[in-house]
Amino acid sequence: MSARHAEILQWISSRQNDMVCLLSTLVNVDSGSYDKEGVDAVGAHLSRFFAKHDLQTAVRPVEHFGDTLLVGTAAVRRGAGRHNILLMGHRDTVFGKGEAARRPFHIENGRAYGPGVADMKAGLVMNAFVLVAFQKFAPDVPLLVMLTGDEEIGSQASLAHIEEEARFARAVFNAEPARPTGNFVSGRKGGFTYRFEISGKAAHAGVNFTEGASAIGELAHKITALHALTDVQQGITLNVGLASGGSSSNTVAAKAAGEVDVRFVDGRQRDRLIADIEAILECSTVPGTTTVFGRQSESLPLAPTPENAALSDIYRQAAASLGVEVSGEFTGGCADSGIASSAGAPTVCATGPVGGKAHTEDEYILVETLSQRAAIVAASILRLPG
Repeated sequence: MSARHAEILQWISSRQNDMVCLLSTLVNVDSGSYDKEGVDAVGAHLSRFFAKHDLQTAVRPVEHFGDTLLVGTAAVRRGAGRHNILLMGHRDTVFGKGEAARRPFHIENGRAYGPGVADMKAGLVMNAFVLVAFQKFAPDVPLLVMLTGDEEIGSQASLAHIEEEARFARAVFNAEPARPTGNFVSGRKGGFTYRFEISGKAAHAGVNFTEGASAIGELAHKITALHALTDVQQGITLNVGLASGGSSSNTVAAKAAGEVDVRFVDGRQRDRLIADIEAILECSTVPGTTTVFGRQSESLPLAPTPENAALSDIYRQAAASLGVEVSGEFTGGCADSGIASSAGAPTVCATGPVGGKAHTEDEYILVETLSQRAAIVAASILRLPG
């Protein structure tokens, strides 16, 4: 182990209490995806932290959601091929206003709790301290931290920012929470949603039933057909999780709507699913009904490419060198790591602290893994070729 390697790891391990303090600050700020003010407030806390360590934060404004923030060492370059090392994280959560006040950050039996503590404010803290460690002891390493603001709703505003930085990255570490097993994520499904609205014709259900065209009847046919596209063995799932329609039980429904969540493993499945779904939505089974639809909030898959597998091996070996045994897992959840990987950057995901039960009131992280996972990421960076 080189001298600077030892200095980086020693500094990180000595900052556990500081990490917990910053995490408490971030968790106690509401930052739901549609709360631009709150998401940007989390960014302001992090920007002040970076400024204390002589790191300047650049802002890429986003009109309706949290801005994208970029901060890195002076060695970061763009336009010179795959040169940089990118640490990614998102500041938005799934929780609304008032949630942080209702159940603020607290620690109990070695676990930290609070809205967004695992997904993914702990990962933001970890990335921040890794960057500062390299700024102090290895500023020649081209390390860049990206903080986005709309991951929980599909990253549509930050998609271009992620793709741009990924084009110049030779390695990407996305700090989603490590699995409850302690493992990282080496593969993720892609996904998208379709929202569709059906128009029919209202009629009295008892007096002139045959004059109506039931939008709810058509919705039922579409739900059945969409669900039939599911192939669990191939990793394909479709779920109409939202459905609405009608005005009263004795009125043939003039309006109905639905939203289907679609998950897939690779691009070929994606293209086939789009064609099949749109064929179902375009076709009317109930005469007199019509449907309009649109595809929304698409996430790209984190595929098991040779480059991703090689980076996963580096991460696993770095963890082993620190006495932590981990392996890669596949998950059906989507994340920004899929965007980076699809842009050609070698990517590994769930490098954040160990946590679980995300998006619920029981969400937690194992506090001791804050500095542990930061050290693993730092050791991985120092093992990268070149």
